[in-house]
Amino acid sequence: MQNGPVKLLDVVALLEDRKQDGLVSGQIGTVVEVYPPDAFEVEFLDSEGRTISLVTLKRSEFLVLRHEPVSQP
Repeated sequence: MQNGPVKLLDVVALLEDRKQDGLVSGQIGTVVEVYPPDAFEVEFLDSEGRTISLVTLKRSEFLVLRHEPVSQP
């Protein structure tokens, strides 16, 4: 189950390892581009703020992290 729409600058967590990109499940990234209908450019940084990887992901490959509860209708 995914958790709502994805917007530019959303913080996301990778759901599966992407060894070819130097990324592991749980790694945190930021959406830097939205490509309708279901692709997103996500940038992953190290603790010094340097880019580890910039990858295009499908919606099913990440979880959007939320700081505040989302209202349910």
